[in-house]
Amino acid sequence: MTTVDVPVAAEVVAATGGRSPAPLRIGIIGGGFMARVHTVAARASGAVVVAIASASPESARRAATDLAIETAHESAADLIADPTIDVVHVCTPNASHAGYALAAIRAGKHVVCEKPLATSFEDADELARAAVETGLVGAVPFIYRYHPMVREARARIAAGQIGRVLSIRGSYLQDWLLSGDDIDWRTSSATGGPSRAFADIGSHLVDLVEFVTGEGISRLTAIARTVHERRGGEPVDTEDEAAVLFETDSGAIGTLFVSQVSPGRKNALVIDIAGTSESFEFHQETPDVLWVGRRRGTEVVVRDTDVLSPDAARLSTVPAGHPMGYTDAFAAFVSDAYDAVRGGTPDGLPTFEDGVRAVLVTEAVLISAVDGDWVEVA
Repeated sequence: MTTVDVPVAAEVVAATGGRSPAPLRIGIIGGGFMARVHTVAARASGAVVVAIASASPESARRAATDLAIETAHESAADLIADPTIDVVHVCTPNASHAGYALAAIRAGKHVVCEKPLATSFEDADELARAAVETGLVGAVPFIYRYHPMVREARARIAAGQIGRVLSIRGSYLQDWLLSGDDIDWRTSSATGGPSRAFADIGSHLVDLVEFVTGEGISRLTAIARTVHERRGGEPVDTEDEAAVLFETDSGAIGTLFVSQVSPGRKNALVIDIAGTSESFEFHQETPDVLWVGRRRGTEVVVRDTDVLSPDAARLSTVPAGHPMGYTDAFAAFVSDAYDAVRGGTPDGLPTFEDGVRAVLVTEAVLISAVDGDWVEVA
């Protein structure tokens, strides 16, 4: 391993005046964009990021320098075996998630694993079972459920304010793979898994639908399309777009549409839930508001702890009028994951079991897209 000189974090003192438990020590596997996001969120949650590993020793050293992480391990195996690490964050290409996460669990580490949790239901299910059997925390960053206004919609639905859920509309649009010159490891199933657009961003919609409504997707039919057969000269064997028609456990009907080739759309996640009394609509790009629709009159609820449910208010970490966004939601997720590691039971923490659900629905989408039939989701 290589050690990089970085400043040492000051010891945290408990609000009561006593000494707090030692900060959790974090290891990151992966050196790309998500590694940076996880590192920032871990530090914001009071942890110390002590080590990183990447695809090669050289890339690990670069990432350690860029992110001010003290130790660059020679390999992921070395990092997982490091006895000083409490929690391993897996931020690698999708096809490697299951292997690294399972190895970390077997080494006695708590794990935060990027979605999709795995590229097959069998692997995802094995991970969820391993976490339960060992009593270790396994968490998946479905971080959009950490926007306060998403929690507000969930609380209002749970309280019956919406009435009976009738329909659900979800969409998630991006344009970063629009051109035939665009290329990324996700475009190949060898590294990204058999699904790209739906596994990568559709999984967030699946999680939000089931988390906010409290209902499972019970059956679906889907269409998937690949726009360019080659990108940057390399063959593409994963989908750019997918459209899904589904039904929930209670009989509500819904649609999901995901695209990574929608011009001008950067990170346009929208979820709209209609009930017999009200409708709720949330836009991720304007996350501080929740639209409430009624037959007579509509309302825009702005994030303000004076009017929010307790769960939404808990996640509202800055005063009303001060914008909150993606990094705030990510930090709140990581903070809850670390709370669980210390023995807490934070409400709404997305676990490996939630990751399994998203993988299961993704597999159903792929099957339906090939067969053209309705597929039951167990």
